[in-house]
Amino acid sequence: MSITADRSIYFQGLATRLLFATEAQSLLEHELAPGALGSPLHTHAHEDEVSYVISGLLGVQIGDEVREARAGETVVKPRGVQHAFWNPGDEPVRFVELITPGGFEQYFADVEPIAEPPDFAALAVVAERYGLDVDPLSISVLAGEHGLNLGPCPTEAQNSPARGQ
Repeated sequence: MSITADRSIYFQGLATRLLFATEAQSLLEHELAPGALGSPLHTHAHEDEVSYVISGLLGVQIGDEVREARAGETVVKPRGVQHAFWNPGDEPVRFVELITPGGFEQYFADVEPIAEPPDFAALAVVAERYGLDVDPLSISVLAGEHGLNLGPCPTEAQNSPARGQ
């Protein structure tokens, strides 16, 4: 199934709606539930992402820097730099995300049917298709450090193949 402007994608506390997409860029609107992890640490091989917070509080780790962005603030996540995001607040965080080049918006639709309950092997296949290097072991670390609410977490044994090890 494709992501379209008239259909929101929802999994693991993250709602995503496509605002527009071209080959050069896509613009998405995200809403992330309080205490939810939007994504574990991961690195894009092909895309740069810029997030603008509309409301709420967005926690991010970009490389070794950890920070919180409030309404009106922008977060830049360059390709090749490991990053993660979550909602450390008590209310949903809404933000728009510009992704360049376009094409990655379809990732959210591809992940939706395998994210709840998480099929870690299938998620790894989708990540590889999009040039993502995902660190699934960071899920429990980020949850512990930032007090996040999680569903099932992968174990090292479940995710070694996903990391190419």
